[in-house]
Formats: sequence, structure tokens, C-alpha cells
Amino acid sequence: MKKFMFLAAMLFAAFTTASAQEDQVIEEFQPHWFLQLQGGASHTLGEAKFMDLISLAAQVAVGYQFNPVLGLRLQGSGWESKGGWPNVPTAAYDNVYKWNYASAGLDLKISLTNLIGGWKPKRFLNLNLILGGAANIGFKNDEANDLYAAIKNQTGYDMEYLWDGTKIRPVGRAGLDFDFRCSERVSINLEANANILTDKYNSKKAGNPDWYFNALLGVKVALGPTVKRTVIPAPVVEEPQPVVEEPKPVVKPTPVVKKPEMRTEIFYAIRETVAVGAEAAKLQNLIAFLKANPETKVNVTSYADAGTGNAKINEMYAAQRAENVAKALTEAGIDAARITVDSKGDTVQPFAENDKNRVSIAIAK
Repeated sequence: MKKFMFLAAMLFAAFTTASAQEDQVIEEFQPHWFLQLQGGASHTLGEAKFMDLISLAAQVAVGYQFNPVLGLRLQGSGWESKGGWPNVPTAAYDNVYKWNYASAGLDLKISLTNLIGGWKPKRFLNLNLILGGAANIGFKNDEANDLYAAIKNQTGYDMEYLWDGTKIRPVGRAGLDFDFRCSERVSINLEANANILTDKYNSKKAGNPDWYFNALLGVKVALGPTVKRTVIPAPVVEEPQPVVEEPKPVVKPTPVVKKPEMRTEIFYAIRETVAVGAEAAKLQNLIAFLKANPETKVNVTSYADAGTGNAKINEMYAAQRAENVAKALTEAGIDAARITVDSKGDTVQPFAENDKNRVSIAIAK
């Protein structure tokens, strides 16, 4: 039993020593370019059966992710659209006709996941809102022209917006984009978007805009690192070596005058940036110490807890806490030249307990 307890104690000591010596890694978002390649199906709103108006679609896009929430992409898409003729009188004619199109434009990508939940580099699913505009180039509308020429005398229907050649029309688009993380740079991408055009797109006059909808599946590749990692090396602990020294004459030590020091930890509730109650009393004690020791200087470092909010909001709270402590000191008569201010946001957590990391730590010496 004693041997077992001794072995357990040795293993625990080895584990805690190794943990204490691990490097600290700080991760930050890295702006980057990205490439998207997608293929899928398109449905053009019309007067035929739903399945009859489905055609192929493809899209390629190059973009830049400015921050965890906001990105911009230049996209090109297209392939084929279809229209339906509701009144074909004979089976000799198909009531569906198709034409080709190509679209090019700019899309704004807003990450709803990072906007609401904060940026996390290893999150599996990222949901984006897409808002944009493009130019639609329609061409090869021969089937609509041939069908109308064949049956217009039988139906009496006037296809008022029939077009030929090449037509360019503005497009507004909106949609959702799902990124499923495969690795730091690669994700599977699923996108659904709706595109609105003028009433003349499908050659028929309906008195309302024309629409086509795309469902696309593909891959998104980051063209550079997406995470910036800073490694803070752990201190190297060296085993002391035995030193054999010759006896030395006893010398009476010179008295050492220890300089006065003080450490103050001021804690805050959620969203608080000003010390209140018992924490305000701590601040007054710090002011009294600085006045009693005019040669000392004070460093104020403030933090925010990583368990609430997001990195941007927490950075703001930590900075305000540090500024408010410094302001209280200067208003109490402490020279600003004696005060150093810093804030770490939620990138550093000085305490194991989450709520204690809403704190300003002042060290005076």
C-alpha cells in the first residue's frame, strides 16, 4: 500500500510539472482570401410543373474575409433557365423552353454564427447571410422564339416580352450559405440563393418580377492561414546542480531596505466597468498607499471573462475598466506619469474561476 501511494505521488508530481511547463498558445483571426467552387440545380419560377423547370447551375467565387463577421466575394454563376408555356394546344410542341445565362456580381457575406456566438477557430458549422447584386446576361433564347412562331396563331396569346440575341439585366440576390469545417482551410459549402430580375427575363409579361432559385453544393478553400497563433514559451525549469563551496568567513549582512509594494484586485459584475461597494474600498486603499509612498508607480491591467460576450465586446469592457481605475487615481491626485494602463480582453484568463476574470489587477511598487 505504501509503495502504491508513493508511486501515485510521483506520477502526480510529474503530471503537474509537465502541465506547468506547457507553452501557452494565443489564437487570433487572420484575414484571408478564399475560393468557392459549386455546382447544383436552378429552378426558374414559371407556369409549368416544378420539376419541369429545374436545370443545371454552377458558380465560382473569389472573396476576402476581412474579419470573423464580414466578407466580400466576386462571383460568377449561370448555365440554364427554363420557362413554361401554359396553353400549348397539341402534343406536337413541348410546353417548356430553355435558354442560357451567365451572371457576375458582388456579394456581401455576413457570418451570423460569429456575429451571435463569437469567433471560434474550430467551430464545425458556420452560417452566413448573403446579400448582393449582379448583371445577368441571357442568350440563346431560340426555343422560346421557335415555339411562339409555331403556335401563336393557334393560341392567340401575345408573348409581349419575347427577346432574341443577348440581353443584360440587373439582378438582386439574397440567400444562406452553410460552411461545414473539414480543416483549417477547407470546408464543404452548401448555398441556397434567390435571384430577382425584371419581368422580361422569361419572355412573358406577368406584371411582376421574374425569379430563379439556386441550390449549390461545393467546396470553399482559404488561400492562406485563417488563424494567427502566438506561442508563449513555458519557462525552462532546470534541475539544480550540487555545488561544493569552501567555508567562508561569517560576514554580517548589510540590512536590506525593502521597497514598499501593494497588489490590488478589483472585481466586477457582468458589464460593470466601475468599482463599486467593497471593490471601491480596495481602490481607496490603493490611493492611500500611493500617496503614502510617492516614489512608487502603479501598473493597472484589466481583463474580461471568456465565458460571456465575444472577443470584441470583452476587449471594450477590459479597456474601460483599466481607464476607469486610472481616472479614479488621477482624480484623487496621483500623477498620471506614475500610472501605466493595459488591457487583455478575454485573451488572457488570470484566474481558473470564470467570473473572477472580470478584474483589474493593480501592482504598485
